[in-house]
Amino acid sequence: MFSLNVPVPGTVARVASDLHPLLVSAGVDRVRDRHSLVVKRFEGDGWDENSLSRLRERLRTVLRGEPAFEARIVEVDTFEHPPRGPGPVVYLAVESPGLVALHGRLVDAFGPIAGLEGDDYTPHVTLGRGGTFDADALATLSDRVDPVTWTVSELAVYDSRHRETVSRLSLPA
Repeated sequence: MFSLNVPVPGTVARVASDLHPLLVSAGVDRVRDRHSLVVKRFEGDGWDENSLSRLRERLRTVLRGEPAFEARIVEVDTFEHPPRGPGPVVYLAVESPGLVALHGRLVDAFGPIAGLEGDDYTPHVTLGRGGTFDADALATLSDRVDPVTWTVSELAVYDSRHRETVSRLSLPA
Protein backbone atom coordinates (compact mmCIF):
# COMPACT_ATOMS: atom_id res chain seq x y z
CA MET A 1 0.00 0.00 0.00
CA PHE A 2 2.75 2.51 0.94
CA SER A 3 6.31 2.75 -0.23
CA LEU A 4 9.20 5.07 0.49
CA ASN A 5 10.64 6.30 -2.81
CA VAL A 6 13.45 8.42 -4.13
CA PRO A 7 11.88 11.05 -6.39
CA VAL A 8 13.25 10.48 -9.90
CA PRO A 9 14.88 13.70 -11.14
CA GLY A 10 13.94 15.19 -14.50
CA THR A 11 17.24 14.12 -16.07
CA VAL A 12 16.49 10.46 -15.31
CA ALA A 13 12.86 10.81 -16.43
CA ARG A 14 14.14 12.23 -19.75
CA VAL A 15 16.43 9.22 -20.23
CA ALA A 16 13.45 6.93 -19.63
CA SER A 17 11.28 8.95 -22.03
CA ASP A 18 13.98 8.88 -24.70
CA LEU A 19 14.06 5.07 -24.40
CA HIS A 20 10.27 4.73 -24.78
CA PRO A 21 10.19 4.21 -28.59
CA LEU A 22 13.09 1.76 -28.39
CA LEU A 23 11.35 -0.22 -25.66
CA VAL A 24 8.21 -0.48 -27.78
CA SER A 25 10.13 -1.54 -30.88
CA ALA A 26 12.16 -4.02 -28.78
CA GLY A 27 8.94 -5.83 -27.81
CA VAL A 28 8.24 -4.58 -24.28
CA ASP A 29 4.47 -4.95 -23.69
CA ARG A 30 3.84 -2.31 -21.03
CA VAL A 31 6.15 0.70 -21.07
CA ARG A 32 5.83 2.94 -18.03
CA ASP A 33 5.26 6.65 -18.32
CA ARG A 34 5.65 7.27 -14.57
CA HIS A 35 8.93 6.29 -12.96
CA SER A 36 9.94 5.62 -9.39
CA LEU A 37 12.85 4.33 -7.36
CA VAL A 38 11.53 2.34 -4.40
CA VAL A 39 13.62 2.33 -1.23
CA LYS A 40 11.24 0.33 1.00
CA ARG A 41 7.71 -1.08 0.75
CA PHE A 42 5.26 -1.14 3.65
CA GLU A 43 2.66 -3.89 3.28
CA GLY A 44 0.58 -5.81 5.74
CA ASP A 45 1.22 -5.56 9.46
CA GLY A 46 -1.33 -2.78 9.89
CA TRP A 47 0.03 -0.27 7.35
CA ASP A 48 -3.17 1.09 5.88
CA GLU A 49 -4.40 4.53 4.93
CA ASN A 50 -5.47 5.13 8.53
CA SER A 51 -1.93 4.64 9.78
CA LEU A 52 -0.14 7.15 7.54
CA SER A 53 0.64 9.51 10.42
CA ARG A 54 2.09 6.62 12.46
CA LEU A 55 4.23 5.55 9.48
CA ARG A 56 5.48 9.13 8.96
CA GLU A 57 6.49 9.43 12.60
CA ARG A 58 8.33 6.10 12.57
CA LEU A 59 10.10 7.09 9.36
CA ARG A 60 11.17 10.42 10.87
CA THR A 61 12.64 8.54 13.83
CA VAL A 62 14.46 5.97 11.68
CA LEU A 63 15.69 8.61 9.21
CA ARG A 64 16.90 11.07 11.86
CA GLY A 65 20.48 12.00 10.97
CA GLU A 66 20.38 10.12 7.65
CA PRO A 67 22.44 12.24 5.24
CA ALA A 68 21.76 13.02 1.60
CA PHE A 69 23.55 10.62 -0.75
CA GLU A 70 24.46 10.17 -4.40
CA ALA A 71 22.69 7.87 -6.85
CA ARG A 72 23.60 7.08 -10.44
CA ILE A 73 21.84 5.34 -13.33
CA VAL A 74 24.31 3.32 -15.33
CA GLU A 75 22.66 0.90 -17.76
CA VAL A 76 19.53 -0.97 -18.80
CA ASP A 77 19.07 -4.43 -17.32
CA THR A 78 16.29 -6.96 -16.75
CA PHE A 79 14.68 -9.17 -14.17
CA GLU A 80 13.84 -12.22 -16.26
CA HIS A 81 11.60 -13.73 -13.58
CA PRO A 82 10.43 -10.98 -11.22
CA PRO A 83 8.98 -12.02 -7.84
CA ARG A 84 5.72 -10.19 -8.67
CA GLY A 85 3.85 -9.50 -11.89
CA PRO A 86 4.67 -10.48 -15.45
CA GLY A 87 8.23 -10.58 -16.67
CA PRO A 88 10.62 -9.77 -17.86
CA VAL A 89 11.03 -6.35 -16.25
CA VAL A 90 13.28 -3.86 -18.05
CA TYR A 91 14.86 -1.23 -15.81
CA LEU A 92 17.52 1.43 -15.39
CA ALA A 93 20.10 0.04 -12.97
CA VAL A 94 20.95 2.38 -10.10
CA GLU A 95 24.28 2.39 -8.28
CA SER A 96 24.24 3.95 -4.85
CA PRO A 97 25.97 2.65 -1.72
CA GLY A 98 24.02 5.27 0.26
CA LEU A 99 20.70 3.99 -1.07
CA VAL A 100 21.60 0.38 -0.30
CA ALA A 101 22.66 1.38 3.25
CA LEU A 102 19.42 3.31 3.75
CA HIS A 103 17.41 0.34 2.49
CA GLY A 104 19.22 -1.90 5.00
CA ARG A 105 18.48 0.50 7.83
CA LEU A 106 14.78 0.56 6.90
CA VAL A 107 14.62 -3.24 6.60
CA ASP A 108 16.17 -3.50 10.08
CA ALA A 109 13.49 -1.16 11.42
CA PHE A 110 10.44 -2.44 9.51
CA GLY A 111 11.35 -5.94 8.30
CA PRO A 112 11.82 -7.11 4.70
CA ILE A 113 9.24 -7.97 2.05
CA ALA A 114 10.25 -11.50 1.02
CA GLY A 115 11.76 -11.80 -2.44
CA LEU A 116 12.00 -8.02 -2.94
CA GLU A 117 14.01 -6.58 -0.09
CA GLY A 118 17.01 -7.24 2.09
CA ASP A 119 19.54 -9.31 0.14
CA ASP A 120 17.08 -9.42 -2.81
CA TYR A 121 16.95 -5.60 -3.16
CA THR A 122 18.18 -4.25 -6.49
CA PRO A 123 17.91 -0.46 -6.80
CA HIS A 124 16.26 0.33 -10.14
CA VAL A 125 13.85 2.51 -12.08
CA THR A 126 11.36 0.32 -13.94
CA LEU A 127 10.98 1.16 -17.63
CA GLY A 128 8.50 -1.55 -18.61
CA ARG A 129 7.49 -5.17 -18.29
CA GLY A 130 6.26 -8.11 -20.25
CA GLY A 131 6.90 -9.15 -23.83
CA THR A 132 9.78 -10.84 -25.53
CA PHE A 133 13.09 -9.26 -26.45
CA ASP A 134 16.64 -10.45 -26.84
CA ALA A 135 20.09 -9.58 -25.56
CA ASP A 136 20.81 -7.46 -28.65
CA ALA A 137 17.80 -5.27 -27.90
CA LEU A 138 18.98 -4.88 -24.30
CA ALA A 139 22.50 -3.95 -25.44
CA THR A 140 21.07 -1.35 -27.84
CA LEU A 141 19.07 0.19 -25.00
CA SER A 142 22.08 0.28 -22.68
CA ASP A 143 24.18 1.94 -25.40
CA ARG A 144 21.67 4.81 -25.40
CA VAL A 145 22.02 5.49 -21.67
CA ASP A 146 24.49 8.12 -20.57
CA PRO A 147 25.15 7.83 -16.84
CA VAL A 148 23.29 10.37 -14.72
CA THR A 149 24.35 11.16 -11.15
CA TRP A 150 22.23 13.11 -8.71
CA THR A 151 22.04 13.87 -5.00
CA VAL A 152 19.13 12.33 -3.13
CA SER A 153 18.07 14.90 -0.55
CA GLU A 154 14.38 14.05 -0.33
CA LEU A 155 12.28 10.90 0.03
CA ALA A 156 8.59 10.52 -0.73
CA VAL A 157 5.94 8.32 0.85
CA TYR A 158 3.80 6.99 -1.99
CA ASP A 159 0.27 5.61 -1.62
CA SER A 160 -0.21 2.98 -4.34
CA ARG A 161 -3.98 2.78 -3.85
CA HIS A 162 -4.46 6.43 -4.69
CA ARG A 163 -1.38 6.63 -6.93
CA GLU A 164 -0.03 9.76 -5.25
CA THR A 165 2.73 11.05 -3.00
CA VAL A 166 1.28 11.64 0.45
CA SER A 167 4.33 12.89 2.34
CA ARG A 168 7.89 14.11 1.75
CA LEU A 169 10.89 13.78 4.05
CA SER A 170 14.11 15.78 3.69
CA LEU A 171 17.61 14.40 4.17
CA PRO A 172 20.20 16.92 5.39
CA ALA A 173 23.09 17.74 3.08
